[in-house]
Amino acid sequence: MITIHEVNELSKKDFVLMFTWIFDPKIVEQVSELRPFPSYQFLHLALKKLVKKSSIEQKLSLLQSSPDFIELITNGSSQKATLKQAGLQSLSSREYKKFVSLNNKYEKKFGFPFVISIRGHNKESVYDALRKRVKQKEYEEVLTSLDELFRIYFYRLRETIQNEESYQLDQKLM
Repeated sequence: MITIHEVNELSKKDFVLMFTWIFDPKIVEQVSELRPFPSYQFLHLALKKLVKKSSIEQKLSLLQSSPDFIELITNGSSQKATLKQAGLQSLSSREYKKFVSLNNKYEKKFGFPFVISIRGHNKESVYDALRKRVKQKEYEEVLTSLDELFRIYFYRLRETIQNEESYQLDQKLM
């Protein structure tokens, strides 16, 4: 874990290297210019603002670069524990086929992978979310997917950066 002070002291190159596993390198570069941040929550807010100000093409590109949902639950990832807790790594053959079928429909309709922050979900709630979201209009789904991506970014930042003792924020900023 690194402190927010140490994050603010990183060179631009090191900042980009440190955070490209969390979000797109172009965004990381832009966010690095906005330092210093008093907390990881403010880093997260700056990230959200940058993405929200971006063009629809940039937003779609960001979503298109997200990992494939079926590949994620099939091959695991750095989020194995979260996937396991949600029951997504122990799907029956029938459940897996239902997910694949609905996910294919989703990707065909929207042109980007299904994005969901799995924390707090189980396999039924993830499937229900996928089922409901595949029915949304494209604009609504882009916004929903971005909100889910922001949640993922928040959790990753929270696990990576420690705020200074003198500055702890309520996590409602998420």
